[in-house]
Amino acid sequence: MKTIFKGTFKGTKAQSCKGSKLNQSIFFILSSIFFTVFSFGQVQDSTKVNQLDDVLVSAVRVTTKTPVTFSNMDKKEIKYRNLGQDIPVLMNYLPSVVTTSDAGGGIGYTGIRVRGSDATRVNVTINGIPYNDAESQGTFWVNMPDFASSVESLQLQRGVGTSTNGSSAFGASLNMLTDSYVSKPTGEISSSYGSFNSNKNTVKFSTGLLNDHFELAGRLSTIKSDGYIDRASSDLKSYFLQGTYVGKTTLIKALVFGGTEETYQSWNGIDAETLNSNRTYNSAGKYKDEAGNVHFYDNETDNYKQNHYQLHWSESWSDKWSSNFALHYTKGLGYYENYKYDEPIAGYGPIQPTKMVENDLGELVPGTDLIRQKWLDNDFYGTTFSVKYKEEKLDVILGGGWNKYEGDHYGKVIWARNSALSELGDHYYDDYSTKTDGNIFAKANYQFTEKLSFYGDLQYRRVQYKANSKETGLVNDTFNFFNPKAGLNYEINEKNTLYFSYARADREPNRTDYEGGNVKPEKLNDFELGWRFNSEKFQLNSNFYYMGYKDQLILTGRLDDVGAPIRANTEKSYRLGFEVDATIKLSEKFLLRPNFTLSSNKNVDLAVEGQYYGTTDIAYSPNVIAGNIIVYSPIESLHISLLQKYVGEQYMNNIELPSAKLADYFVNDLNVSYEIKPKTIFKSIMITGLVNNILDKKYVSNGAMWDIYPYYYPQAGINFLAGLTLKF
Repeated sequence: MKTIFKGTFKGTKAQSCKGSKLNQSIFFILSSIFFTVFSFGQVQDSTKVNQLDDVLVSAVRVTTKTPVTFSNMDKKEIKYRNLGQDIPVLMNYLPSVVTTSDAGGGIGYTGIRVRGSDATRVNVTINGIPYNDAESQGTFWVNMPDFASSVESLQLQRGVGTSTNGSSAFGASLNMLTDSYVSKPTGEISSSYGSFNSNKNTVKFSTGLLNDHFELAGRLSTIKSDGYIDRASSDLKSYFLQGTYVGKTTLIKALVFGGTEETYQSWNGIDAETLNSNRTYNSAGKYKDEAGNVHFYDNETDNYKQNHYQLHWSESWSDKWSSNFALHYTKGLGYYENYKYDEPIAGYGPIQPTKMVENDLGELVPGTDLIRQKWLDNDFYGTTFSVKYKEEKLDVILGGGWNKYEGDHYGKVIWARNSALSELGDHYYDDYSTKTDGNIFAKANYQFTEKLSFYGDLQYRRVQYKANSKETGLVNDTFNFFNPKAGLNYEINEKNTLYFSYARADREPNRTDYEGGNVKPEKLNDFELGWRFNSEKFQLNSNFYYMGYKDQLILTGRLDDVGAPIRANTEKSYRLGFEVDATIKLSEKFLLRPNFTLSSNKNVDLAVEGQYYGTTDIAYSPNVIAGNIIVYSPIESLHISLLQKYVGEQYMNNIELPSAKLADYFVNDLNVSYEIKPKTIFKSIMITGLVNNILDKKYVSNGAMWDIYPYYYPQAGINFLAGLTLKF
């Protein structure tokens, strides 16, 4: 539960969960609605049902008919590398994507950037429901371990993309569709094991369609890893339960899914000297006893639970009209625990000092050693809807949503050296915040001629945010955003298509921004010009983009006293780039999938604390990102893939300080899968192997700046994962 407190790729975990009577009641209500309200209709053909399933995400997804830059991944592509690593790591080879892992091996806390924009700027939805944390705007994949095993497909739209639910996309939007139904009963058992004692165990099932209408499907998963970094262990559990009703024109889905995570903290990073001498060193939990001996606290952990409830009703009213309506609720509870050595006692309540210690200003003040917990107890709930009208030349979607977040933040001191605490369970701080987010949008595709189509998209979004804490002060802000989008799609012939689009986006500050003082909302104008080529053996997507920002909240590279990334408004900045990705079928056995991004990411007339720096590189924005996948399939059941990723050098601050530069890196992974289809017992036996970083590259994918001193997050050298999947 990396709260508002930690990490350059991280932010507040907004939606926490616990197994309460309230949760059980909601599950009962959703189940009752699902199994009693709809009991009509005849099962339809699979093509029609798949179309109904797509209605869940049609309001936020695009096709090649839309002038938007995007990439897709489906279940087939995911399964070859789904051995326990998080979804960002599985997406690492998509264009303009950079990923990182706190523990160094892709399990535990992971992060993603797209076009240099961090995770708080990547809008994430699950079946059209917002997943980003409401306060920090970040995404915490560690809360949903092995969620990839329940994903039917995902789409990453780069840039602003189309209107969606939740916070605006400032770098990309990612929407995921969970598993579709299956007609016949199925079962699946999969296990994997690899370096750093990493292991994953998953059980999946589906009843198939019962009485031609109902399906119940589910998954249970556990993932454990010691991590590449010292003590960076992960103990993760998750579940997924989905009930589906299929009628002649109706698709109903009730979903309950969630996860429990316990991770040893590994988000401090290491300095340059330690990087050279001891790459896996982890300072988290370090303290000295009264005799001066060094120890590491064994429960310096992050603990979090999160449950999601979704109810979807998709209806095809006629050949022209369809709709989707959804209700959702997410409940969570969690904390992280720290041993604080030589900690000033001011602000902790009635704790007796045992010594004099230095505070942040270098002053001697009363202090002691103590253990604290910082808690979140939050609710997130709301509704989304869309109505779609489609005829020969016109395709219109009217949609929107309303969501509310309610969050308690509080702290406990559970131990202090030689000191009597007041009462067990007392809080040394209590903060409360609420955020209401409502939006409505209308999208239209109109086919002017056989070759030329127009896309228009208008969205109005209203956000109200209230907070009350020592860090943020009293906040009561309301934002009204109008975000227009438009574009043209021109089909030169059946193989070549050109497109041009303009999109406007506005974003409100997050909680940590308010802690930093005066802050402004951000504005973005995104222009995309692209060319798509599609033939039987060669597909090419290429595009130029220009993203011009007003008051962009850029990462400064600095972290606050609890490790949260500090951002600051820069009056004018831009990202200008050229992206290319291709699929090249060399033969029936060989396939190439290269991509690259060349970009210039600049602050214009940058001034920091009264000092003028002029035009500088935006932090964490490499000018070159490239990926490639080489697939060799000598026979249908054997797939051998070489996966390559290059990330150019980048700065960790915006003033181009030489010590703030992260070196470029080039990493190669090898993925092998072999599938056997026996005639009895099992439908499929798949053996999968993944060797990461086969050239044993010593590289760093992320870092931070403490004043002028760089801190690094090193990634693992050569390591492996191997898995076995049995389907029956």
